[in-house]
Amino acid sequence: MITLKQHRQRQSRLLAQLPQNSVCVIPGADLLTRSRDTEFGFRQHSDFWYLTGFNEPQAWLLLSNHPRFDGDYRALVCLPRDPDMEIWHGRRVGPELAVSEWGYDEAYSSESLIEVLTDWLDDHDNVYFPQGEYAQADDAVFEALSNLRSRPKQCRAPSAIVDCRPLIHNMRLLKSADEIAVMRTAADISARAHCRVMKFARPGCYEYQLEAEIHHEFAMAGARYPAYGTIVGGGENACILHYTENQDTVADGSLILIDAGAEYNGYAADITRTFPVNGKFSPAQAKLYQLVLDAQLLAIEHLVPGATMPDVTNKVVKMLTTGLCELGLLNESVDSALENKSWRRFFMHGLGHYLGLDVHDVGEYSQHGHPKPLEAGMVITVEPGLYIPNEPDVAAEFRGTGIRIEDNLVITSTGNDVITAGVPKTIEDIEALMEQ
Repeated sequence: MITLKQHRQRQSRLLAQLPQNSVCVIPGADLLTRSRDTEFGFRQHSDFWYLTGFNEPQAWLLLSNHPRFDGDYRALVCLPRDPDMEIWHGRRVGPELAVSEWGYDEAYSSESLIEVLTDWLDDHDNVYFPQGEYAQADDAVFEALSNLRSRPKQCRAPSAIVDCRPLIHNMRLLKSADEIAVMRTAADISARAHCRVMKFARPGCYEYQLEAEIHHEFAMAGARYPAYGTIVGGGENACILHYTENQDTVADGSLILIDAGAEYNGYAADITRTFPVNGKFSPAQAKLYQLVLDAQLLAIEHLVPGATMPDVTNKVVKMLTTGLCELGLLNESVDSALENKSWRRFFMHGLGHYLGLDVHDVGEYSQHGHPKPLEAGMVITVEPGLYIPNEPDVAAEFRGTGIRIEDNLVITSTGNDVITAGVPKTIEDIEALMEQ
């Protein structure tokens, strides 16, 4: 678990990067309408959650290093206590407890947001703010600035608006030991769900039944929501990268591609496995699957501190291209296929991405015009795949086959740690599990 003390330390780290006499104002998320007068389950904005751990809508974090304060100064704007509303929608923290229990120097009701922002922005040189994140938040900040500029004799508005997101996202890129512990839990829950669904699958089952097995395992372990829309693609549906309809039956002899990960305490797991619904790979399926698995194992071997994603991707692409040529799916030399990028017909996405509070987590992939080297504390996915379209110029035994194998890696000082290793991925181990 991430403690309140750790959230305050993150706030201090952010403030330490700002010039003296700066104010940082960060809005949290609001409820999203699902239909008419019902909302989706609330999910806090990841930056706000990272800095506060506060999980109510319409909240704001205010930070200042103005010389008039003795050190860092922090305030929270949140919904006020309201017994009538709390009967309907649940308990609120309220401004008083935000000070006494959450440790803020001051706290205010969201009903006074504009007045609070006007006071806080006054007499600061810079305001750090994620402009463009939420239209209503932009309106509130610009109204407060307008209030200050309309009173030039009494007030002084900041002269610069600076985007705070690059600073926060750079902090989020390197995970602490406690963050990694939470991500291990998310990975373990997700791994159990994938193992469960492998044992449940059978010819003629519906994709949504497999999805239900996964989500039930998530929820029973305390991960009430998936980290992203669960993908369950049987047969040719596996060739649709972000297939989420999950409504077809899975025919005997088909492969199933499942891309599913739990969200636990805000942190995501992201696992993909591909397996035969009847428990046995056909010879053609096994050839393609082993090629993808070998490419993934090659990538894992090279995803270590100092490596870059483009360099490792090039190694993977060369292996996949060589295999595609050997299988007759590319009718040219390996060198020609690499030069012409013919392989992109069958492998059209990236090798992996950062993982954290967002499934496609924040952080720069380049620095100073060059690929950013991997560092200890980064968490990444590695997910090569092959997607063979159902088209007449492709050998019939391979048509309509989609395969992806995805794991989550913590980059360590000496290499990496595959935290999703609890899910089988060799042909032998998958078939053995499905026999149980």
